[in-house]
Amino acid sequence: MSLTVTNLTKTFATHGGEVHALHDVSFSVKTGEFASIIGKSGSGKSTLLSMLGALDVPTSGQIEVDDVDIAKLSARNQTAYRSKKIGFVFQHYNLIPNLSALENVMLALEFGGIPSKERKDRAAELLAEVGLEPDQQKRKPSRLSGGQQQRVSIARALANHPAVILADEPTGNLDSETGKKIFDLLHNLSRSENTTIIAVTHDLDIAGKTDRTFKLQDGKIVKA
Repeated sequence: MSLTVTNLTKTFATHGGEVHALHDVSFSVKTGEFASIIGKSGSGKSTLLSMLGALDVPTSGQIEVDDVDIAKLSARNQTAYRSKKIGFVFQHYNLIPNLSALENVMLALEFGGIPSKERKDRAAELLAEVGLEPDQQKRKPSRLSGGQQQRVSIARALANHPAVILADEPTGNLDSETGKKIFDLLHNLSRSENTTIIAVTHDLDIAGKTDRTFKLQDGKIVKA
């Protein structure tokens, strides 16, 4: 899935006046590319990722996914876009603590409309694909390491066969060795599944290994 952002602007109203979180941002990512977005805290990275995932709408500009401007979709169609086209990976994993790794992925499959009799096998396949052993799949998040929890998060993101994975600091809570393994996993997925991946990261070493890097500064692209 190709993605093109054109003149994207996001403005927030505050008591002190308007704040431009993003200003005239333009870039494109091709199908199957792994792109990274870097920048200091407050530069607009998370705001941009939220709009790419149709979790927020821009003040102006376009976000075209396969030539469809998702910013102009109805709320219902934006929900369908998120559920069918996008997989989210978060820094803090966002797993349900009282469910096992397997059950967390099965729940995502349920939301994706997968028949109940197929969910367990499919969830196990996804978890195996990201490197989680069968005994680990039965554990709740509290009994998994940070790297293992992030693998569960990635498996959950893959549940709906997304065309795009949006990852917000996917290695931010991990040590450097584990972070490299998670990066390698995402990189391999972009190649094997032809999945477009856009990751926000503070890790310049990781960003340097992606296909393309965009730098945000004060809400603007300053390097692409």
